[in-house]
Amino acid sequence: MIPLYFDPGTGALIVQFLAAAVAGVLLFYKTVMFKIKSVFGIKSKEEDDFMDHDETKEEQK
Repeated sequence: MIPLYFDPGTGALIVQFLAAAVAGVLLFYKTVMFKIKSVFGIKSKEEDDFMDHDETKEEQK
């Protein structure tokens, strides 16, 4: 027999699981791609960290 009813708690648990799974896969993919690119020395302009930007050097120019 196939259960045809999910109570709200079960539905919320399923939605939370799916959201966490998607976030986990995206973060894992981003980390793996960053490590692979760093091994080969590939870095694009979009990947520059905004924290590496030194404002005092720009202001002196």
